[in-house]
Amino acid sequence: MATLAVEHHPQALAVSFDDSSLIVDLIDGRTISVPLSWFPVLSQASESQLKEWELLGDGEGIHWPQLDEDLSVSGLLAGNRSRV
Repeated sequence: MATLAVEHHPQALAVSFDDSSLIVDLIDGRTISVPLSWFPVLSQASESQLKEWELLGDGEGIHWPQLDEDLSVSGLLAGNRSRV
């Protein structure tokens, strides 16, 4: 019987957006897609601001320098939302 190994230290590889979602590709092959509306700072940002992101550490977080916004990959997987 095969078992599924779950990554306990999830790491981002790439970040993208569509009209209503934040999409994060992980190094283990999974993709997370969450509503942009969960993150007011990101949902109100321009396309150019959204495209300027960088990985934190070894990919455990994502940072948007122009917006001063940080998200953790483990938080995204847990369904955490920003609160205003």
